Amino acid sequence: MKQIIKPLLAVLAVCSATTVLAQQAPKPEQIIKWRQSAYQVLGWNSGRIKANLEGSYNKDEVVRSANIIAALANGGMGALYPAGTETGKGWHDTEVKPELFSKPAQVGEAAKRFATEANELAKVAATGDAAAVKVAYGKLGQACKGCHEDFRKKD
Repeated sequence: MKQIIKPLLAVLAVCSATTVLAQQAPKPEQIIKWRQSAYQVLGWNSGRIKANLEGSYNKDEVVRSANIIAALANGGMGALYPAGTETGKGWHDTEVKPELFSKPAQVGEAAKRFATEANELAKVAATGDAAAVKVAYGKLGQACKGCHEDFRKKD
């Protein structure tokens, strides 16, 4: 049950952030925290899938993680990037490049690619075919990598 609660809370945070943004203007630092939290949940669930692909494969765990990734990918994460959050600190300094805010068409394509691959991964995970999950997971990773290369500051 604990495995589900943390990711569920993160999904609820993204949904709440979207609702709150429509109602009031939270401080940029709060929005950056929400954004960073959402990506922590994505990373954690991605890591769970990777661990299953490299070790003992647990279909149920992979399905849960893939569904959480798809939910976040389709959950309106764009609302976590309003003007005024190009710089600043949430849990840590934002890693977003300023270019993200000036290239909406390119960002939209990257978001669409991410959602498409996340949805495909969730669909494939439901089949239980580990080899097919590995292929779909690789495609999702490429979608993530492309966006990171374009819009995430290097360490």
